Amino acid sequence: MLSTQSSKIQRKKYSHSELANAIALHERFRTGKPGGVRAQLAFADLSGMAMAGANLSEADCTGASFRGAMLSDCVFDRAALFACDFREADLEGASLVRADLRGACLRGANLTRANLIQADLREGSITQKDKAGNLHALRLGKVGPAELQGANLAAANLSEASMEGMSAGQADFTDAIMRDCKLARANLQKAQFVGANLAGADLRGANCTGASLDGAVMTGAKLANAVMDGASLVDVVNDNLAGKALAEQGVAPEELLRLHALWAQSGGAQGKAADLSGYDCRSLPPLAGLVLVGLRAEKAILVGLDLSACQLQGARLMGADLRDCKLAGADLRGVNLTGAKLTRADLRDCDFSPLVIGADRSFAAKLDQAALRAVDLRGAKLAGASLDRIDLRDAIADDDQLKGLPLDTALLDARAKARLAGE
Repeated sequence: MLSTQSSKIQRKKYSHSELANAIALHERFRTGKPGGVRAQLAFADLSGMAMAGANLSEADCTGASFRGAMLSDCVFDRAALFACDFREADLEGASLVRADLRGACLRGANLTRANLIQADLREGSITQKDKAGNLHALRLGKVGPAELQGANLAAANLSEASMEGMSAGQADFTDAIMRDCKLARANLQKAQFVGANLAGADLRGANCTGASLDGAVMTGAKLANAVMDGASLVDVVNDNLAGKALAEQGVAPEELLRLHALWAQSGGAQGKAADLSGYDCRSLPPLAGLVLVGLRAEKAILVGLDLSACQLQGARLMGADLRDCKLAGADLRGVNLTGAKLTRADLRDCDFSPLVIGADRSFAAKLDQAALRAVDLRGAKLAGASLDRIDLRDAIADDDQLKGLPLDTALLDARAKARLAGE
């Protein structure tokens, strides 16, 4: 049986040299080198420590205090972080894949762009047995459901995370990836989910009073018994039709795409150009690698489609919703994406170069006022593109990829600004 009595745990304060040695030995253990020792940091006091970039994957940090610690880009994959104190800690860009965060306190923590795929943030408590075999709770302050009140999880990846019953009042999940996230019975009062991807998320019985879900992707989300009093749901994309139905085209989608490819390849001599402007295109057949040169799809709903390696030269996609789309390797020379939404899109190795028509005639790709928040731009060619007032906050880019581009009017996060400044 579990006793109502509790014993106070005293955490051990580590010096910088002791911590550095533990991390070094853990690195040898992790990489299979002689002399390596798995980091045993259970009930350690590491508050305020600077350990950015450290790799503590699979380390035992049960009950440790990281309060106010500098943990940006740290790796805690599969680590035991049970009942840890991360209040006000900087975990920007940290990786916590499948980490055990049950009962952890993350109030006010910065988890911008953190990777919490399949992390466990459910309720938990620490106990020990006495000589009679009775369990006694070990007191580390209040230990219950993981706490994320006031935490910043903008652009974080919480796909398939277990967060049932957790408390995340006023937390910021703006643009976060929360596909199939388990949030049943969670306290999400006044939380920000603006633009977040909650496809397939389980919100049954959750308290979303006063929460902002404006622009969220909620296809397949489970909302039975969820409390939505005062919640804002403007421009939510769910299972309902978000534009004109493709059936209004009067031709099967497969035939429409075939005719467009024929039109593009014949220079307009054969086939017929497709115009999908204003249509909800989420039910289109597979598009990867197709010839979609000159496609017109202004203000079309293309959320989550796989357009990787597509030929989209000269496509007119102004105001289109391309959030979560796969566009890796796509030819986007001369494309017009003015005002388009591309949040979280995979744009690796995309070509946004000018489309050359003749010896003295070319068309620049236009991304003016486009939202490219939290996109992956690595390897993409952006030289020569029009980028007026483009939103690149939280975008992933190569170290020197943004240098030399016309970004005077762009919206950039502090990290991107530092790179451009050469810091």
